[in-house]
Amino acid sequence: MYTTAEPVERLIEEFSKLPGIGPKTASRLTYWLLRSSKEQAESLADAIRELKEKTTLCSECFNITDVDPCRICSSESRDRSVICVVEEPLDVRAIENTNEYKGLYHVLHGLLSPLDGITPDKLKLQELKDRVARGGVKEVIIATNPTLEGSNTAFYIARLLKNLNVKITRLAYGLPVGGDLEYADEVTLSRALQGRQSI
Repeated sequence: MYTTAEPVERLIEEFSKLPGIGPKTASRLTYWLLRSSKEQAESLADAIRELKEKTTLCSECFNITDVDPCRICSSESRDRSVICVVEEPLDVRAIENTNEYKGLYHVLHGLLSPLDGITPDKLKLQELKDRVARGGVKEVIIATNPTLEGSNTAFYIARLLKNLNVKITRLAYGLPVGGDLEYADEVTLSRALQGRQSI
């Protein structure tokens, strides 16, 4: 049986652990790195190390950042009266790419899923309530994915904030049911933002 060098096998195994990367893609990536220059490989290794060492969560919105508060939360040009609630940091990036939304964000870091052990205390829900309760927020846009878990989380947030005198809206369903925000194109996301409705 053919076996390759241990470092090659180890890197293939590590690449295979990444989402969406199967054994063949992991092998291609590994052999591409073997053929690339030492500088290119070291640059990739440095970028991964820096990612882990220099990023943190924004203390205000819980997006991934290298400064606290993040650049969105500290920007004077953002509309502080609107908060868009998303599931993951990737969703912030997707919405920002539309150039349509100018408010602030709140990242939950997941969706409610009691069967998977994801209860309200595991998400940044209390932090959202505290933010809104401090005042100044007129609208909370719930931009969770249009899945069962996304809908349940949206209704939970609506109940959580109902006595705080804030308008609660949800993205319009220009988004496909069962889809993820990170895969939606800019036009679809723009229309979903423009067509949001009260819940």
